Amino acid sequence: MIFGPHALQLLPQSLLEAGWYKQIISWMQCAFGLMLGTELIWKKIRTSGKALVITTLAQLLGTFTLVSLTFAAVFAAAGIPLYLAPAFGGIALATAPAPALSIVQEFHTKGPVTDTLLPMAVLDDIMGIAVFFTVNSFIARAVSGGAVPLYMIPVMIFLPILIGIATGFPAGLLLKKTKCRGSVLGVLLAGITLTMGAGTLLNQYVFTGITLNYMLMGVSFSAVFSNMLEDAQLQQLESWFHPFLAVSLLAAIVDLGAPLDYHLIFGAGLYTFVYITARFCGKYFGARFGAKACGMPETVQKYLGLTLLPHSGVSLVFTSILCSVLAAPQPVLAEIVQGTIAAAAVINEIIAVIAAKKGFSLAGEIH
Repeated sequence: MIFGPHALQLLPQSLLEAGWYKQIISWMQCAFGLMLGTELIWKKIRTSGKALVITTLAQLLGTFTLVSLTFAAVFAAAGIPLYLAPAFGGIALATAPAPALSIVQEFHTKGPVTDTLLPMAVLDDIMGIAVFFTVNSFIARAVSGGAVPLYMIPVMIFLPILIGIATGFPAGLLLKKTKCRGSVLGVLLAGITLTMGAGTLLNQYVFTGITLNYMLMGVSFSAVFSNMLEDAQLQQLESWFHPFLAVSLLAAIVDLGAPLDYHLIFGAGLYTFVYITARFCGKYFGARFGAKACGMPETVQKYLGLTLLPHSGVSLVFTSILCSVLAAPQPVLAEIVQGTIAAAAVINEIIAVIAAKKGFSLAGEIH
């Protein structure tokens, strides 16, 4: 935030909006997807796959329901249309995995919470996108504005996955035959660039009305080749790629924080407080209920929810999409959404990273 346009302007708004800068960030997002994808080894997750899906659904359903109902009650008292309440529930589902994953990287956390968080970050992203854009389409119909058509929702979810599969399979074939460090890194960097490039071309010239998830492309790309390699070779690959992963994570986190205006902390109102509190309770207790219902380890039940709190960057993307729908027919509602989420993003990002680290610490996974 200090580097960004609202403080020292070392990263001015013109830079953040530059096409070449966005391409670099897209590449970095694709690259740090490898941190998640290399954990999605089928033989490892099939034993806990059911529990993982149920826990993810529980925290998503809990968050959406609690935030939506809370805002419905507040809006009913304030005379604001109730159809806006589910919009806050949809935005609240967004989880930005980069802050929590940076803690995993920095402190080399190991244990049940870490093992659950990594694949859950992928499922959380996929399900959150589906719910938000469904809600957004219904709100657009309610205000008679433009909308992302319902048939585009599966495109947004599955197209990044298909792109990653298409580039990950040939990369896996090459990596199986490649042993030296330079060649392995060459295949990885070329694969990431090809994956990002394919996504960019499709996003700019074919599916122009939507925003594709580059992290999901990287996750899919790396999950494919990870399941094709032996464990020892995969571990060696991860070790060699680690410096690139660290830089990619850092760039993604800076990109999340730079656009945020710290002045909004002082202007936060009732809606911001309600949003942060309701989202915290939904994420934490939803994850706890789901993990307990599935008999997951006690540390997962108690502390997984704390690691799911960061979400500023993704929430702002969702907010801009919703506000573009509301701006013309309901500008007052657009201001409510934008003001609430922008302030909440700044405040939550500070609280959430501390809470996430505390969650790993209480779980005994930071040594």
